[in-house]
Order: sequence, then C-alpha cells, then structure tokens
Amino acid sequence: MSQPAASFGRPVAPAPGAAAPELRIARVRPQARGMVWPAVLLIALAGAVGYFSGNLPEPFTDLMLWSAAGIVVLLLVVLPYLRWLAHAYTITTRRVIETSGLLVRRRGELSHIRGYAISETRGPLQRMGRSGTLTLSNGVDPLLRLRNIPNVSLVHEVLADQVEVSQILAHRDSHSMPTIPPES
Repeated sequence: MSQPAASFGRPVAPAPGAAAPELRIARVRPQARGMVWPAVLLIALAGAVGYFSGNLPEPFTDLMLWSAAGIVVLLLVVLPYLRWLAHAYTITTRRVIETSGLLVRRRGELSHIRGYAISETRGPLQRMGRSGTLTLSNGVDPLLRLRNIPNVSLVHEVLADQVEVSQILAHRDSHSMPTIPPES
C-alpha cells in the first residue's frame, strides 16, 4: 500500500503495522522575560564599576571592587541565565519531555498515545507577550506544567493535534494486526 506524498513540513504517516520513528517537532524554552532584571543589573554594575574604578577612598582597592562585582555578576546574572538555559520542553511525535536543572538534571515526560487534558493559563503580562502556562494531565501521571511558553496558542494546538494523530495511528494499528489462528 503506497502512502500519499507529504505536504510541506508534514511527515508521511507510516504504513500500517510499521514502527513510526520519533521525530522532534519543537524544542522551546520558557520566555526570557525573567532575564530582564539580570540584564539591567549587569548594565548598572558595569556603569558603577567603571565610575568607581580608580576613584575609591584609601582603604579600598580596585581589586576589592572588581572581586565584589565578579561575585555579584556570577550569582545574580550568570546563574539565572544558566538556570533559564538548562530548562527546556521538547515536543516529539510520541511524547512531551521537560528537562531542567543545573547540577541535578530532572526529566518528566508524558506520552501522546495515552491522551491528556490540556489547560491553558495566561496572566496579564503573559497575554501581552503572547506566552502562557500549559498544564497537561492524563489522570494517572503527575501533572506536567509547561511554564511561560512563548506563542502558547500554537503550542496548545500542536499538542492537541499530536494526541489526536497518536490515537488515530494506535487505533489503526490495533485493527490492522493479523490474527493468528489457534493451533490444534
């Protein structure tokens, strides 16, 4: 049985009974809105260090100024950026995967084939930035919250489509399996 040609960007459905490869549809990070304050702090700190460098009173040295600025940058700019960078949501043709953590990696996933309810929550700032929080619940596994997802409406639509496609393929494959007659 031949399969129809795929339109732009849409993979061809696998033949009945054939294993479908897991393809990555999207990988998103939480919206970078939380990185505004570390960026403002970095700019203010650079200005302050530039102003006070060479102009400090006698008991203080420039080495103390640069050391304090380095510690502040490390704790309040670099660590929040690395924490944001380490948090990602991956949507594949089979599941949704959340990974997070700098030192201890945490991973949660939810399979499309089992089906799940999707609820969308958007606060006032999230509505202005077209982001939001999606909560996925299948009633068995713990909730999976995708927080501050950019373009949340599109991600919501993609997840709903993937659940539908996975269930259609599972139903089709369950009915296309050949039955083996019992041996006598």
